Amino acid sequence: MFAYPEDGNAYTPAVMRELRLLSVVAPMLDEEELAREFCERVGSALEAVPHELIVVDDGSTDGTAEILDEVAARDPRVRVLHLSRPFGHQMAITAGLDHAAGDVVVMIDGDLQDPPEVIGELVDRWREGADIVVAKRRARAGETRLKLMTARWFYAVIGRLAQVDLEPNAGDFRLFDRAPLDALLRLRERSRFLRGMSSWVGFRRAVVEYDRAARPAGETKFPLGRMLRFALDGITSFSNFPLQVSALAGFACAAVALFLLPLTIVARYTGIYERGVPSLLFAVLLIGGIQLLALGMIGEYLGRIYDEVKQRPLYVVARAENVDPDEGATAAARGLERRGE
Repeated sequence: MFAYPEDGNAYTPAVMRELRLLSVVAPMLDEEELAREFCERVGSALEAVPHELIVVDDGSTDGTAEILDEVAARDPRVRVLHLSRPFGHQMAITAGLDHAAGDVVVMIDGDLQDPPEVIGELVDRWREGADIVVAKRRARAGETRLKLMTARWFYAVIGRLAQVDLEPNAGDFRLFDRAPLDALLRLRERSRFLRGMSSWVGFRRAVVEYDRAARPAGETKFPLGRMLRFALDGITSFSNFPLQVSALAGFACAAVALFLLPLTIVARYTGIYERGVPSLLFAVLLIGGIQLLALGMIGEYLGRIYDEVKQRPLYVVARAENVDPDEGATAAARGLERRGE
């Protein structure tokens, strides 16, 4: 059965696509208990497929780096990038995408909650004609009610505010054809929200549903604080709604003040006006709070502009195994060259 793009029109490829090389990109941070098993499961799932596994060590402080180097020494298909410090989940994925050589690339987390065995289904949808295949979570085992609740809120809020279409309950586990990946790599913004960026570039998409497993070992790298920050990055990257809210709040306060001004004058000259400190404090604190809220929203956007104009690299590769660390720079610049920059 063929997949459908976002506009709802069916598409049928002229010929079945041929896979020359599949690149699997996985970020890792302090996953010494899972690193070896993850590499083994990816290798087993893709044994019959020409592939490479690019694991990005995001500045781990445990034994993850040593384990990955051992695996890479035994298997040349495993390529390891060691970043100089923790740059963050989205930056680590970007580093892997920059160094991916395949004509098809899959992003997947290295904590084994997203089963590597599902990659075969994503490739099947790509063969049928989809350019981007999104893995959608059908069930999420081992996650707390708070995590599930905040995830629902996140997709509900960003679905209304963002200027891109996001697949609900889908993370970064997805497949890219080389054409949309090259378009994605041309987006070098610092506040990265890859699932939104992959929707922004367009192309034909399909969805594969799967059951997300519980984390077999280790701890989550996304506590509540990082989740909230990630949600804020997603909203501010693809929506101006927070700025519009601050403008509406200011307009509402001005309208209330204008409405109450005649009543205040009438009350003052009819003798029913009573001077009261509480009402004055309430008005001052209300207006002051709205002003600070508006300044805070403006500050979030200005901070992102400041990060962009500094033009710092998205990440720094300290060393690598089975891969040239300079490849990423040329891959990232490929899109700029195509635009003549």
